[in-house]
Amino acid sequence: MTRAGGGGDTNSLDTDVVALGESMVTFLPSRPGRLADVPSFERGIGGAESNVACALAAAGHRTRWVGRVGADGFGDHLVEAIARYGVDTSAVGRDPHRPTGIYFRTADDRGTDAHEVVYYRAGSAASAMSPATMPYDALWSGRVLHLSGITPALSADCLALVRDLCDRKPGRRSLVSFDVNHRPGLWRDSGDGDSADVLLDLARGADLVFVGEDEAANAWGVTGGPAAIRAALPEPAVLVVKQGAHGATVFAADHATGRDTITFVPALRVDVVAPVGAGDAFAAGFLSATLRGLSAERRLRHGHLMAAAALTVPGDLATPPSRDHADALAAVDAPAWERLRLRPGWTADPARNTAAASEGVRTS
Repeated sequence: MTRAGGGGDTNSLDTDVVALGESMVTFLPSRPGRLADVPSFERGIGGAESNVACALAAAGHRTRWVGRVGADGFGDHLVEAIARYGVDTSAVGRDPHRPTGIYFRTADDRGTDAHEVVYYRAGSAASAMSPATMPYDALWSGRVLHLSGITPALSADCLALVRDLCDRKPGRRSLVSFDVNHRPGLWRDSGDGDSADVLLDLARGADLVFVGEDEAANAWGVTGGPAAIRAALPEPAVLVVKQGAHGATVFAADHATGRDTITFVPALRVDVVAPVGAGDAFAAGFLSATLRGLSAERRLRHGHLMAAAALTVPGDLATPPSRDHADALAAVDAPAWERLRLRPGWTADPARNTAAASEGVRTS
Protein backbone atom coordinates (compact mmCIF):
# COMPACT_ATOMS: atom_id res chain seq x y z
CA MET A 1 0.00 0.00 0.00
CA THR A 2 1.34 3.43 -0.91
CA ARG A 3 1.80 5.81 2.00
CA ALA A 4 1.46 9.56 1.63
CA GLY A 5 4.46 11.60 2.73
CA GLY A 6 4.34 14.04 5.63
CA GLY A 7 5.83 17.42 6.39
CA GLY A 8 9.24 17.86 7.95
CA ASP A 9 11.83 15.27 8.95
CA THR A 10 9.89 12.58 10.81
CA ASN A 11 12.15 9.56 10.25
CA SER A 12 13.04 9.29 13.95
CA LEU A 13 11.01 9.39 17.13
CA ASP A 14 11.38 13.15 17.49
CA THR A 15 8.04 13.68 19.26
CA ASP A 16 6.52 12.55 22.54
CA VAL A 17 2.91 12.19 21.35
CA VAL A 18 1.33 12.23 17.91
CA ALA A 19 -2.45 12.69 17.94
CA LEU A 20 -4.57 11.83 14.91
CA GLY A 21 -8.13 13.04 14.47
CA GLU A 22 -10.60 15.68 13.40
CA SER A 23 -10.45 19.11 14.94
CA MET A 24 -13.29 21.56 14.40
CA VAL A 25 -14.01 25.21 14.90
CA THR A 26 -16.40 25.56 17.83
CA PHE A 27 -18.85 28.37 18.43
CA LEU A 28 -19.49 29.05 22.10
CA PRO A 29 -22.59 31.08 23.05
CA SER A 30 -22.36 34.56 24.48
CA ARG A 31 -25.03 33.69 27.06
CA PRO A 32 -27.06 30.70 28.31
CA GLY A 33 -30.20 29.69 26.48
CA ARG A 34 -31.46 27.84 23.45
CA LEU A 35 -29.39 28.08 20.29
CA ALA A 36 -32.40 29.76 18.71
CA ASP A 37 -32.16 32.56 21.28
CA VAL A 38 -28.40 33.11 21.51
CA PRO A 39 -27.52 36.32 19.64
CA SER A 40 -23.78 35.76 19.17
CA PHE A 41 -21.02 33.21 19.58
CA GLU A 42 -17.31 33.24 20.35
CA ARG A 43 -15.07 31.18 18.11
CA GLY A 44 -12.91 28.47 19.62
CA ILE A 45 -11.39 25.13 18.69
CA GLY A 46 -12.29 21.59 19.67
CA GLY A 47 -11.44 18.02 18.85
CA ALA A 48 -10.67 15.14 21.20
CA GLU A 49 -7.26 14.28 19.79
CA SER A 50 -6.05 17.84 19.20
CA ASN A 51 -7.24 18.69 22.72
CA VAL A 52 -4.87 16.01 24.04
CA ALA A 53 -2.02 17.34 21.90
CA CYS A 54 -2.60 20.92 23.06
CA ALA A 55 -2.82 19.98 26.74
CA LEU A 56 0.38 17.94 26.52
CA ALA A 57 2.20 20.74 24.70
CA ALA A 58 1.08 23.21 27.38
CA ALA A 59 2.51 20.77 29.95
CA GLY A 60 5.91 20.85 28.25
CA HIS A 61 5.80 17.85 25.91
CA ARG A 62 6.70 17.69 22.22
CA THR A 63 3.48 16.95 20.37
CA ARG A 64 2.25 16.70 16.81
CA TRP A 65 -1.34 16.84 15.58
CA VAL A 66 -2.10 15.08 12.29
CA GLY A 67 -5.42 15.60 10.54
CA ARG A 68 -7.08 17.19 7.53
CA VAL A 69 -8.85 20.53 7.27
CA GLY A 70 -10.37 22.47 4.43
CA ALA A 71 -8.46 25.00 2.37
CA ASP A 72 -10.63 27.67 3.98
CA GLY A 73 -10.51 30.31 6.68
CA PHE A 74 -11.72 27.93 9.37
CA GLY A 75 -8.92 25.53 8.45
CA ASP A 76 -6.42 28.40 8.70
CA HIS A 77 -7.77 29.27 12.13
CA LEU A 78 -7.55 25.70 13.41
CA VAL A 79 -3.99 25.14 12.28
CA GLU A 80 -2.83 28.49 13.61
CA ALA A 81 -4.66 28.17 16.95
CA ILE A 82 -3.37 24.65 17.62
CA ALA A 83 0.16 25.66 16.62
CA ARG A 84 0.03 28.50 19.16
CA TYR A 85 -0.14 25.87 21.92
CA GLY A 86 3.24 24.63 20.73
CA VAL A 87 1.88 21.69 18.72
CA ASP A 88 3.61 20.71 15.48
CA THR A 89 1.00 21.03 12.70
CA SER A 90 3.35 20.53 9.74
CA ALA A 91 1.73 17.20 8.78
CA VAL A 92 -1.85 18.53 8.66
CA GLY A 93 -3.35 18.10 5.20
CA ARG A 94 -5.40 20.76 3.42
CA ASP A 95 -8.32 19.60 1.27
CA PRO A 96 -9.39 22.01 -1.50
CA HIS A 97 -12.66 20.15 -2.10
CA ARG A 98 -14.06 19.57 1.41
CA PRO A 99 -14.77 22.05 4.22
CA THR A 100 -13.45 22.24 7.76
CA GLY A 101 -15.95 20.90 10.28
CA ILE A 102 -17.67 23.29 12.69
CA TYR A 103 -20.12 22.96 15.56
CA PHE A 104 -22.27 25.08 17.84
CA ARG A 105 -23.24 24.33 21.42
CA THR A 106 -25.23 25.93 24.19
CA ALA A 107 -23.73 27.14 27.46
CA ASP A 108 -25.82 24.80 29.58
CA ASP A 109 -24.40 21.71 31.25
CA ARG A 110 -23.91 18.90 28.75
CA GLY A 111 -25.60 16.53 31.17
CA THR A 112 -28.96 18.35 31.08
CA ASP A 113 -31.84 18.04 28.63
CA ALA A 114 -31.43 21.72 27.78
CA HIS A 115 -27.98 21.23 26.29
CA GLU A 116 -27.77 21.44 22.50
CA VAL A 117 -24.87 20.58 20.19
CA VAL A 118 -25.21 21.00 16.44
CA TYR A 119 -22.45 19.59 14.21
CA TYR A 120 -21.70 20.58 10.63
CA ARG A 121 -19.10 17.93 9.86
CA ALA A 122 -20.70 15.61 7.27
CA GLY A 123 -18.41 15.49 4.24
CA SER A 124 -15.69 17.38 6.09
CA ALA A 125 -12.04 17.31 5.07
CA ALA A 126 -11.30 15.06 8.04
CA SER A 127 -13.80 12.46 6.85
CA ALA A 128 -11.52 11.89 3.83
CA MET A 129 -8.64 10.64 6.00
CA SER A 130 -7.57 7.19 4.80
CA PRO A 131 -4.51 4.93 4.65
CA ALA A 132 -3.77 6.40 1.21
CA THR A 133 -4.01 10.07 2.20
CA MET A 134 -2.29 10.22 5.59
CA PRO A 135 1.45 10.67 6.27
CA TYR A 136 2.53 7.46 8.01
CA ASP A 137 6.05 8.75 8.62
CA ALA A 138 4.55 11.53 10.73
CA LEU A 139 2.05 9.24 12.44
CA TRP A 140 4.79 6.88 13.64
CA SER A 141 7.22 9.68 14.61
CA GLY A 142 6.31 9.79 18.31
CA ARG A 143 6.81 7.69 21.40
CA VAL A 144 3.00 7.51 21.61
CA LEU A 145 0.35 7.59 18.87
CA HIS A 146 -2.95 8.72 20.37
CA LEU A 147 -6.23 7.79 18.67
CA SER A 148 -9.89 7.81 19.62
CA GLY A 149 -13.13 6.07 18.69
CA ILE A 150 -14.41 9.28 17.12
CA THR A 151 -12.23 9.04 14.00
CA PRO A 152 -13.43 5.61 12.79
CA ALA A 153 -17.03 6.84 13.02
CA LEU A 154 -16.43 9.61 10.46
CA SER A 155 -16.28 7.42 7.33
CA ALA A 156 -15.35 3.99 6.01
CA ASP A 157 -11.96 5.38 4.97
CA CYS A 158 -11.34 6.74 8.46
CA LEU A 159 -12.25 3.36 9.93
CA ALA A 160 -9.79 1.64 7.56
CA LEU A 161 -7.07 4.05 8.68
CA VAL A 162 -7.61 3.46 12.39
CA ARG A 163 -7.87 -0.30 11.86
CA ASP A 164 -4.50 -0.21 10.13
CA LEU A 165 -2.91 1.81 12.93
CA CYS A 166 -4.33 -0.47 15.63
CA ASP A 167 -3.12 -3.61 13.87
CA ARG A 168 -0.45 -5.30 16.01
CA LYS A 169 1.83 -5.77 13.04
CA PRO A 170 5.63 -6.14 13.28
CA GLY A 171 7.55 -2.90 13.07
CA ARG A 172 4.99 -0.71 14.85
CA ARG A 173 7.23 1.91 16.40
CA SER A 174 4.97 3.79 18.78
CA LEU A 175 2.91 2.83 21.80
CA VAL A 176 -0.69 3.10 20.59
CA SER A 177 -3.06 4.90 22.96
CA PHE A 178 -6.81 4.60 22.25
CA ASP A 179 -9.61 6.52 23.95
CA VAL A 180 -12.87 4.68 23.23
CA ASN A 181 -14.88 7.92 23.12
CA HIS A 182 -18.11 6.19 22.14
CA ARG A 183 -20.37 8.66 20.29
CA PRO A 184 -23.55 6.79 19.27
CA GLY A 185 -24.85 9.72 17.22
CA LEU A 186 -21.78 9.73 14.99
CA TRP A 187 -22.05 6.00 14.37
CA ARG A 188 -25.73 6.34 13.45
CA ASP A 189 -24.78 8.99 10.91
CA SER A 190 -22.04 6.76 9.50
CA GLY A 191 -24.48 3.92 8.84
CA ASP A 192 -22.26 1.37 10.62
CA GLY A 193 -24.50 -0.58 12.97
CA ASP A 194 -21.63 -2.53 14.54
CA SER A 195 -20.01 0.34 16.42
CA ALA A 196 -19.71 -1.69 19.64
CA ASP A 197 -17.86 -4.54 17.94
CA VAL A 198 -15.71 -2.11 15.95
CA LEU A 199 -14.64 -0.17 19.03
CA LEU A 200 -13.92 -3.34 20.99
CA ASP A 201 -11.81 -4.68 18.13
CA LEU A 202 -9.86 -1.43 17.83
CA ALA A 203 -9.29 -1.24 21.59
CA ARG A 204 -7.94 -4.79 21.58
CA GLY A 205 -5.23 -3.68 19.15
CA ALA A 206 -4.03 -0.78 21.30
CA ASP A 207 -1.37 -0.83 24.02
CA LEU A 208 -3.07 1.69 26.32
CA VAL A 209 -6.85 2.12 26.42
CA PHE A 210 -9.06 4.71 28.13
CA VAL A 211 -12.74 3.83 28.57
CA GLY A 212 -15.50 5.17 30.77
CA GLU A 213 -17.54 2.81 32.91
CA ASP A 214 -20.66 4.29 31.31
CA GLU A 215 -19.24 3.80 27.81
CA ALA A 216 -18.52 0.14 28.47
CA ALA A 217 -22.10 -0.32 29.66
CA ASN A 218 -23.65 1.54 26.72
CA ALA A 219 -21.43 0.13 23.97
CA TRP A 220 -20.69 -3.37 25.17
CA GLY A 221 -23.32 -4.09 27.82
CA VAL A 222 -20.59 -4.60 30.43
CA THR A 223 -22.05 -3.52 33.78
CA GLY A 224 -19.94 -5.30 36.41
CA GLY A 225 -17.50 -2.47 37.10
CA PRO A 226 -13.79 -2.16 36.23
CA ALA A 227 -12.97 -5.84 36.75
CA ALA A 228 -15.69 -6.89 34.31
CA ILE A 229 -14.42 -4.37 31.76
CA ARG A 230 -10.91 -5.77 32.11
CA ALA A 231 -12.28 -9.27 31.59
CA ALA A 232 -13.91 -8.09 28.35
CA LEU A 233 -10.74 -6.27 27.25
CA PRO A 234 -7.70 -8.28 28.42
CA GLU A 235 -5.37 -7.52 25.51
CA PRO A 236 -4.06 -3.97 26.20
CA ALA A 237 -1.01 -3.81 28.47
CA VAL A 238 -2.66 -0.89 30.28
CA LEU A 239 -6.40 -0.33 30.69
CA VAL A 240 -7.71 2.83 32.35
CA VAL A 241 -11.35 2.69 33.46
CA LYS A 242 -12.80 6.13 34.17
CA GLN A 243 -15.51 6.00 36.83
CA GLY A 244 -16.83 9.56 36.67
CA ALA A 245 -16.96 11.44 39.96
CA HIS A 246 -15.93 8.27 41.80
CA GLY A 247 -12.43 8.08 40.35
CA ALA A 248 -10.45 5.87 37.98
CA THR A 249 -8.84 2.43 38.01
CA VAL A 250 -5.81 1.32 36.02
CA PHE A 251 -4.99 -2.29 35.19
CA ALA A 252 -1.34 -2.79 34.24
CA ALA A 253 -0.25 -6.20 32.97
CA ASP A 254 2.65 -7.75 34.87
CA HIS A 255 4.29 -10.09 32.39
CA ALA A 256 6.41 -11.71 35.09
CA THR A 257 3.39 -12.95 37.06
CA GLY A 258 0.80 -13.03 34.31
CA ARG A 259 -1.51 -10.94 36.49
CA ASP A 260 -2.53 -7.29 36.60
CA THR A 261 -1.41 -4.67 39.03
CA ILE A 262 -4.59 -2.78 39.90
CA THR A 263 -4.58 0.80 41.17
CA PHE A 264 -7.56 3.02 42.05
CA VAL A 265 -7.41 6.77 42.73
CA PRO A 266 -10.50 8.75 43.74
CA ALA A 267 -11.48 11.78 41.70
CA LEU A 268 -10.94 15.28 43.03
CA ARG A 269 -13.76 17.44 44.30
CA VAL A 270 -14.18 20.14 41.69
CA ASP A 271 -16.53 23.11 41.27
CA VAL A 272 -17.50 22.36 37.68
CA VAL A 273 -17.94 25.18 35.17
CA ALA A 274 -18.42 22.90 32.12
CA PRO A 275 -17.67 19.21 31.57
CA VAL A 276 -16.45 19.57 27.98
CA GLY A 277 -12.89 18.43 27.40
CA ALA A 278 -12.42 16.73 30.78
CA GLY A 279 -11.94 13.25 29.32
CA ASP A 280 -9.34 14.53 26.86
CA ALA A 281 -7.55 16.38 29.64
CA PHE A 282 -7.53 13.26 31.81
CA ALA A 283 -5.92 11.30 28.97
CA ALA A 284 -3.31 14.05 28.53
CA GLY A 285 -2.45 14.03 32.23
CA PHE A 286 -2.15 10.25 32.32
CA LEU A 287 -0.02 10.19 29.17
CA SER A 288 2.21 12.97 30.50
CA ALA A 289 2.94 11.02 33.67
CA THR A 290 3.42 7.82 31.64
CA LEU A 291 6.02 9.51 29.45
CA ARG A 292 7.82 10.62 32.61
CA GLY A 293 7.85 7.08 34.01
CA LEU A 294 5.76 7.91 37.09
CA SER A 295 3.92 5.31 39.16
CA ALA A 296 0.39 4.15 38.34
CA GLU A 297 -1.01 6.18 41.24
CA ARG A 298 0.76 9.35 40.04
CA ARG A 299 -0.43 8.76 36.49
CA LEU A 300 -4.02 8.64 37.67
CA ARG A 301 -3.55 11.67 39.90
CA HIS A 302 -2.08 13.70 37.05
CA GLY A 303 -5.05 12.63 34.94
CA HIS A 304 -7.45 13.88 37.59
CA LEU A 305 -5.54 17.17 37.95
CA MET A 306 -5.60 17.85 34.20
CA ALA A 307 -9.31 16.99 34.14
CA ALA A 308 -9.91 19.40 37.03
CA ALA A 309 -8.25 22.18 35.02
CA ALA A 310 -10.64 21.52 32.11
CA LEU A 311 -13.69 21.22 34.34
CA THR A 312 -13.12 24.67 35.85
CA VAL A 313 -13.17 26.60 32.53
CA PRO A 314 -16.03 27.06 30.03
CA GLY A 315 -14.25 25.84 26.89
CA ASP A 316 -12.63 22.61 25.71
CA LEU A 317 -9.08 23.65 26.62
CA ALA A 318 -7.66 24.95 29.88
CA THR A 319 -4.30 26.20 31.06
CA PRO A 320 -2.95 23.23 33.00
CA PRO A 321 -1.12 23.59 36.30
CA SER A 322 2.62 23.96 35.94
CA ARG A 323 4.58 20.71 36.17
CA ASP A 324 5.97 21.64 39.60
CA HIS A 325 2.49 22.58 40.82
CA ALA A 326 0.96 19.35 39.52
CA ASP A 327 3.80 17.26 40.95
CA ALA A 328 3.35 18.83 44.37
CA LEU A 329 -0.39 18.17 44.38
CA ALA A 330 0.07 14.63 43.08
CA ALA A 331 2.51 13.92 45.92
CA VAL A 332 0.19 14.70 48.87
CA ASP A 333 -0.93 11.87 51.11
CA ALA A 334 -4.27 10.11 50.58
CA PRO A 335 -6.26 12.04 53.22
CA ALA A 336 -5.07 15.40 51.84
CA TRP A 337 -5.91 14.30 48.30
CA GLU A 338 -9.44 13.37 49.30
CA ARG A 339 -9.98 16.67 51.16
CA LEU A 340 -8.70 18.77 48.29
CA ARG A 341 -11.28 20.88 46.46
CA LEU A 342 -10.48 22.83 43.30
CA ARG A 343 -12.38 25.87 42.09
CA PRO A 344 -12.15 28.05 38.96
CA GLY A 345 -8.76 29.74 38.75
CA TRP A 346 -6.99 27.12 40.87
CA THR A 347 -4.14 26.68 38.38
CA ALA A 348 -3.15 30.35 38.64
CA ASP A 349 -1.81 30.34 42.22
CA PRO A 350 0.60 27.42 42.66
CA ALA A 351 2.01 28.44 46.05
CA ARG A 352 -1.40 28.90 47.64
CA ASN A 353 -2.84 25.69 46.26
CA THR A 354 0.22 23.57 47.00
CA ALA A 355 0.27 24.75 50.60
CA ALA A 356 -3.45 24.18 50.93
CA ALA A 357 -3.15 20.66 49.55
CA SER A 358 -0.29 19.85 51.91
CA GLU A 359 -2.38 20.99 54.83
CA GLY A 360 -5.42 19.10 53.54
CA VAL A 361 -7.64 22.16 53.38
CA ARG A 362 -9.99 23.37 50.68
CA THR A 363 -8.51 25.59 47.95
CA SER A 364 -10.19 28.49 46.26
